[in-house]
Amino acid sequence: MTSTPQRTDGAGGLELHALLPGILRDDDAAVPSGRSRRSARDWIVDVGCFVLAVGIGLAAYDNAMQNEPPEVVAMLDLIVGALGWVALWWRRRWPVEMAIATSLLSIVVSSIAGASLIAVFTVAVHRRIAISAAVAAFHAACGLTFYVVYPDPTTSWRMSAVLTILLVAAVTSWGMFVRARRQLVLSLRERARQAESEATLREDRARHLERERIAREMHDVLAHRLSLLSVHAGALDYRPDMPAEDVARAASVIRASAHQALQDLREVIGVLRAPSDDDPDRPQPTLDDIDGLVSESQQAGMRVTLVDQRADHAQPPPAVARCAYRVVQEGLTNVRKHADGVGVRVTMQGGPGDGLDIDVINRAPVAGWLHDEIPGAGTGLVGLRERVGLSGGRLDYGPTPDGDFRLHAWLPWPA
Repeated sequence: MTSTPQRTDGAGGLELHALLPGILRDDDAAVPSGRSRRSARDWIVDVGCFVLAVGIGLAAYDNAMQNEPPEVVAMLDLIVGALGWVALWWRRRWPVEMAIATSLLSIVVSSIAGASLIAVFTVAVHRRIAISAAVAAFHAACGLTFYVVYPDPTTSWRMSAVLTILLVAAVTSWGMFVRARRQLVLSLRERARQAESEATLREDRARHLERERIAREMHDVLAHRLSLLSVHAGALDYRPDMPAEDVARAASVIRASAHQALQDLREVIGVLRAPSDDDPDRPQPTLDDIDGLVSESQQAGMRVTLVDQRADHAQPPPAVARCAYRVVQEGLTNVRKHADGVGVRVTMQGGPGDGLDIDVINRAPVAGWLHDEIPGAGTGLVGLRERVGLSGGRLDYGPTPDGDFRLHAWLPWPA
């Protein structure tokens, strides 16, 4: 809370509460003050502070009574001191106000000395260093004034002043140490919380990347096989009156394709359980395996033409060859899904230093040719673009001016 500055009628100076606009505000959110509910530790500390304040206050009272003040003054000293002891239970809510009030009263009230020291300690725990130092200096000045009002017959004023300053400095330093330790503990807790939060985020990201990896592998490997199965099954449905030998042959192809799909599924699961994508135990596809893709598609009734214009039929790095294989596989799969029955041309050209260009071009389907379009997730080209991008290449797809559909990929091929 803050006080509104007010001018005095005399010299125009500010009143005491107007001199402390920032002092009365708790700037330390890490050390809460004025809590409505005390913990067991707070009760123990409060009881200890109360007992200590009573002990110090009674000792100071006995020493001050050696000057034999009037009986009324002695009685008022004890009453005000007792009120100061009780007020310590609310010292966390108004630490600066409590310290200033008890320091002023300690000039003439000896029994409140203990409560005043506890209040100074509380300020050092809950407020900034500058505020704590100012309050400590104010309390020391009040303490020096006390020895003018109640001089100690056994100790000189100079010695009493030195002892007072040392005592106030020790109490303030102790409070500052407690404050620094609390802030350090809170900082370590915040760091631990942040580290735990970052670990959770990393775990979520790793889980998300693993899901993407599973989806990409499942799509690349199984979509090709399942589209072949759909084509052969569609032939049986389209020609129910075909000869028994053709039916048996088609059923045999479906059975072989299903068996191969299961084999591919086992390979995918094995790769996903491996620590990385480049598992040396799993054979990786190369450009030579593209002939097998074309043959499978031709057996399914597709009209596919493969044109290999590579320089001396050189082999690119394994990562480039694997990505090129996926591009052709995705292109043929999309033709079977969305343009079955049209001609497809697969072209590979390039060499070391120039890069590898892959084109998969198919004619637009004739209206009425397609019977049942094979369903798809619609994310194959998105995942393929990501795969090509990670390899440092480019992927473009879309209709050509001639009305064909072109899937083009360029992959880097180091010299």
